[in-house]
Amino acid sequence: MYLPKQVTIIEVGPRDGLQNEDKIVETDVKVAFIKALKQAGIQEMELTSFVSPKWVPQMKDAEEVATKCLKDGGKNFILTPNKKGVERLYQTDCKNAVVFVGVSSTFNIKNINKSTSESMKELKPLIAELKEKGYFVRAGISTAFYCPYEGKTDSEDTINLCKEFTNYGVDELIVADTIGMANPKDVYYLFQRLQKEIPKNILISGHFHDTRGMALANILAALQAGIDRFDSSAGGLGGCPFAVGASGNVATEDVVYMLHEMGIDTGINLLKLKQAIDVVKPQISRELDSENYKLL
Repeated sequence: MYLPKQVTIIEVGPRDGLQNEDKIVETDVKVAFIKALKQAGIQEMELTSFVSPKWVPQMKDAEEVATKCLKDGGKNFILTPNKKGVERLYQTDCKNAVVFVGVSSTFNIKNINKSTSESMKELKPLIAELKEKGYFVRAGISTAFYCPYEGKTDSEDTINLCKEFTNYGVDELIVADTIGMANPKDVYYLFQRLQKEIPKNILISGHFHDTRGMALANILAALQAGIDRFDSSAGGLGGCPFAVGASGNVATEDVVYMLHEMGIDTGINLLKLKQAIDVVKPQISRELDSENYKLL
């Protein structure tokens, strides 16, 4: 069994995790949550999202959160899904952007009212501009395995979209099981293909939801395909406001526990990670169902 010696966890709880919460989490709590996550050893993190507060009210304090958290070290990312988001990013000290497009056009239209091809056409000059200005760009490939509206995604479509983003000059691809329907066989196949067909200078990350309890198994399959970067969300927070029924992102503590038990280093302290989750838990509207959070 191939296993890497070290894995990088990209914490997405403060952004992807909280965006689906009905109850607005106080800004000071978000900031304390982020700072505690960094103290637990998280080196890369999505802080917030520059989206319209009309559509995602939870992110209405994005600038304030970014301002208060960017100086604490680590590699900080902000989601910038369109031109307005990128323009807001330029007003901060953050040099790392996240963009995304769904392989499924139906999902993309439901999400941002644009088809996949229309979204890519809009993003092309934005990515070029970001790269010209020296920014690091992560590109999220949503519905890489399944779409809530179109069903199973053709792996060739996912690979072609990844290649298109690569041609645009992005630094990293985030291959996302947006609704948590992937299985280890398909995960291994897709990531093995990407490892062969995407240039080695492009980072590739896995992003799994645990809707059907398959996230850890899928991460193991991705590990064996050579992937050593994964998004996760402390406490298993999250979901997708445009994918009804999708559960939260795989819990960071579950991923870290599994990796540590297999002798893979993450640099993350599990006890401090639980303490970080405790900061935000009182303002979360649902019960946290992560087994390792309960046991820590």
